[in-house]
Amino acid sequence: MSGVQSEKAPAISAEGLRLTFSSPTGGKVGVGTAPGGLTFEVERGEIFGVIGPDGAGKTTLFRLLCSLMLPESGTARVVGYDVVKDYKALRQVVGYMPGTFSLYPDLSVEENLNFFATIFNTTIAEKYDQIKDIYSQIEPFKHRKAKSLSGGMKQKLALSSALIHSPEILFLDEPTTGIDPISRVDLWNMLHKLSKQGVTIVVSTPYMDEARQCDRLAFMQEGNFLTIDRPEQLTKQYPYPIFEVKGENRLELLARLNSFPKAINSFAFGDVFHITTEAGVDASDIARHIGSGEVRPVTAGLEDAFLLLSKTE
Repeated sequence: MSGVQSEKAPAISAEGLRLTFSSPTGGKVGVGTAPGGLTFEVERGEIFGVIGPDGAGKTTLFRLLCSLMLPESGTARVVGYDVVKDYKALRQVVGYMPGTFSLYPDLSVEENLNFFATIFNTTIAEKYDQIKDIYSQIEPFKHRKAKSLSGGMKQKLALSSALIHSPEILFLDEPTTGIDPISRVDLWNMLHKLSKQGVTIVVSTPYMDEARQCDRLAFMQEGNFLTIDRPEQLTKQYPYPIFEVKGENRLELLARLNSFPKAINSFAFGDVFHITTEAGVDASDIARHIGSGEVRPVTAGLEDAFLLLSKTE
């Protein structure tokens, strides 16, 4: 139980965790598809990011750790509670914000928040200081129905609802998808403040600028973590030369990059291309191969690190 567990113990400890489903192609999808399942730990008070393509298993993992789904094998403890045996106690200390807006559309902002406060035997007034940084931004619209809110306001209401009972750990499934840049900044400022207060945050995001704000990152693919490390270490340890390429006729240019004899991978990166090569290659080698365009060496980013891991695993 949380009260017995040492504060130095991990916020999350999963061992051999597995929940899989049959895919249309005949394989397995879900969490822990590799032999041995999924094993990892999350430290207390850290912001732990999970990134990966659609279908990687991120949402299933979050639901398992929130006791909303049952694993077929393996174990997981969240702030000291077993996700199967202690699910009632666990739900009192977990905040969960799903990837799609799931509050009541025909209730007002205030009514939604009051509903969740009542479930946890508290009130908005009692927990106002806990949620004021986010809730104060939508409080002027507290009588507006949830279905009439903008994307950013819906996310702020959902986060306020997830925080109303002062959870020890917060699970956020792509919380900033589809909201404006200012709201994204506001939300991440709030997450950093919560982390400093000791709240553990597990968050998935499709945005690499947000991923860089996490204390540690897990790259997830096909239900498994390819690696877990600090963002700066993931890029610092990139083992190959990488180059940025600009040029006309993008389709033809990409085909030429893919045909470079020492290419490991190449992909579009905004209005340019990145190509990773074997050791010993310099920009002039690539320039001669493609015939035209600008080529320069660059430092690897998180996108480069993830795509390389995806290719090699």
